[in-house]
Amino acid sequence: MSNNTSSIVSKVWSFCNPLRDVGVGYGDYLEQLTYLLFLKMADEYSKPPHSRKLPIPKIYNWESLTTKKGAELELHYATLLRELSTAKGILGQIFTKSQNKIQDPAMLAKIIDMIDSEQWLVMGADVKGDIYEKLLEQNAQDVKSGAGQYFTPRPLIRAMVECIQPQPMKTIADPSCGTGGFFLAAYDHIVENNKLNKVQNKFLKMETFFGNEIVARV
Repeated sequence: MSNNTSSIVSKVWSFCNPLRDVGVGYGDYLEQLTYLLFLKMADEYSKPPHSRKLPIPKIYNWESLTTKKGAELELHYATLLRELSTAKGILGQIFTKSQNKIQDPAMLAKIIDMIDSEQWLVMGADVKGDIYEKLLEQNAQDVKSGAGQYFTPRPLIRAMVECIQPQPMKTIADPSCGTGGFFLAAYDHIVENNKLNKVQNKFLKMETFFGNEIVARV
């Protein structure tokens, strides 16, 4: 892990214990991070050099969170989650049943400031993956959360993928995919063990993976 990666992972982790002190577990923190990071990366995509038009109303975009503090921030964030959960298409699916679990406005503001201080699009997927995996593993080990059923240890997943040897241009389905660990390991295996051409890359991105999970929060 590079120094930059370690620094970012440490920043994200530094909030775990203070949040637990106010009743926010690993799972709730991880869940809120996914909402906040999505909005931050969408904000980065909306600016040069990407300049993409995204279906997030300006009133509920990332910058709307960075300009508020205290009770005003807490109320706005709760409203933002509720409104985006009713949006049409993929946006509504991303925020399905979302609720604010960080009800300490000062702590929420600190997490937003931490996320705002980084440029997340330029990071490799492995950086965000390290953060996600560490929090997910801690959550699975937390007996009170009951999240272990959704988390297969990553060394076990890698061993199973090595045995199955997924190939380019083949579909991969997981009818109870949980947090997608098998998909991520299969993707890594295909990329690392094959020199993919343009057609194979497009198939890998758009047509390889099919999954289902009935628990919305997972």
